[in-house]
Amino acid sequence: MYNSFGKRLFDLILAAAGLIILSPLFLFLSLLVLFLDKQFPFYYQPRPGLHGKIFIIAKFKTMRDLRDKEGILLPDFQRTTRFGKFLRQTSLDELPQLWNVLIGDMSLVGPRPLLTEYLPLYNKTQWRRHHTKPGITGWAQINGRNNIEWIEKFEYDLWYIDHKSFQLDLNILFLTFKKAVIHVEPDTTQNKTPEKFTG
Repeated sequence: MYNSFGKRLFDLILAAAGLIILSPLFLFLSLLVLFLDKQFPFYYQPRPGLHGKIFIIAKFKTMRDLRDKEGILLPDFQRTTRFGKFLRQTSLDELPQLWNVLIGDMSLVGPRPLLTEYLPLYNKTQWRRHHTKPGITGWAQINGRNNIEWIEKFEYDLWYIDHKSFQLDLNILFLTFKKAVIHVEPDTTQNKTPEKFTG
């Protein structure tokens, strides 16, 4: 019942409430990115969603579009702004994804949507991570995020798909909130660029 109907209702209620309650924060952060980093506040990128269908994910922009003489983007650590680091450490850069949840592209909880370039590299088992909507946070995120190997990430994602429930989603949301807000501890995994998946 929860997986077929309740999860979507849960997402709609919390995403709508979050967008309304946090609208002053959205405006404040947008202005800070605009004036401190002197760039458009939002970053959009195609990502695979349910069944691999492509959608456009939204995030607060944390990096500048700096390129070398050949026109190639510089490494992430050279492009990340000081305020961008703060947004990542506090996970505030993910807040615009509440809109993705509201319109149905994402869920509050689920496997994180990865790069579209990885789609041809998945084996049959790894592809199962697309059997549910991607999430703003997930089981892998509260169990190491970028500090764990790809094989572990997929194991966590698939475990979630096989065990997802209302109680599990509540636990993941609570642990995410506790880690990012209550303790107010810098999340070093947010600043660590994960190695690319190669299959």
